[in-house]
Amino acid sequence: MTQLSPAQKPVDKSLYGGTGSRRVTVRDIAAAKERGEKWPMLTAYDAMTASVFDEAGIPVLLVGDSMGNCHLGYESTVPVTMDEITLLSAAVVRGTKRALVIGDLPFGAYQEGPVQALRNATRLVKEAGVGAVKLEGGERSAEQVELLVSSGIPVMAHVGLTPQSVNAFGGYPVQGRGEEAAQQLLRDAKAVQDAGAFAVVLEAVPAELAAEVTRSLYIPTVGIGAGLDCDAQVLVWTDMAGMTAGRVPRFVKQYLDMRALLGGAAKAFAEEVVGGAFPAEPHTFH
Repeated sequence: MTQLSPAQKPVDKSLYGGTGSRRVTVRDIAAAKERGEKWPMLTAYDAMTASVFDEAGIPVLLVGDSMGNCHLGYESTVPVTMDEITLLSAAVVRGTKRALVIGDLPFGAYQEGPVQALRNATRLVKEAGVGAVKLEGGERSAEQVELLVSSGIPVMAHVGLTPQSVNAFGGYPVQGRGEEAAQQLLRDAKAVQDAGAFAVVLEAVPAELAAEVTRSLYIPTVGIGAGLDCDAQVLVWTDMAGMTAGRVPRFVKQYLDMRALLGGAAKAFAEEVVGGAFPAEPHTFH
């Protein structure tokens, strides 16, 4: 019987919360699909936050181009560059030990065709050390996915609402409503699966359609605003933790009011400085 090497063996039976001594791989993701295990994914953009999520057992971290909105101060994901994605992806990799780190290919990094996609994906793998990349688009991106996978770079695809297309969509509308749109989304999902993607994100898709897509694919679906029946769920961490100011998408659940907590800590520090209470004796050298 052929023996699997430690790098080939499943990280452990449970994808979420496991304590294996190696990184989660796409083989582990496939095994979770086979046994029907749901798993969580979060975005991360720096080493410190990534280390917290890694220690919490989150098996997959996405260095998303959502950094444009929530980390770099852009109005959308469109301005994000390869330099920015590469820099922050490397930080997330350095801050983690177990999680599979996926780097996003930003707008303009793969639309020219497969060769451009391979060049930029290779940069993320070589310079940042990511274990996989993500790109948007279904049928229109299938050739890019196929070349990357055949070149040894695992790909997570992204269909439905694709934020890089905000200017074409005229906003962020739900995708896949109506028979024609639903059939196109299903074709998109199958196209990236056939091209070799190991998973596909379904964003802002009616729950019933997402369930149908999930049943139709042998690769896992990762939902964000796509209902309960997807194999996995992802949220932007600043949305999840309550750091985002103002209105958040309907599909977001905030598990913490971190903005209020951090603001309260800043005010407490400032008041002690102004009032002469900090630094006190325990914080002073003699």
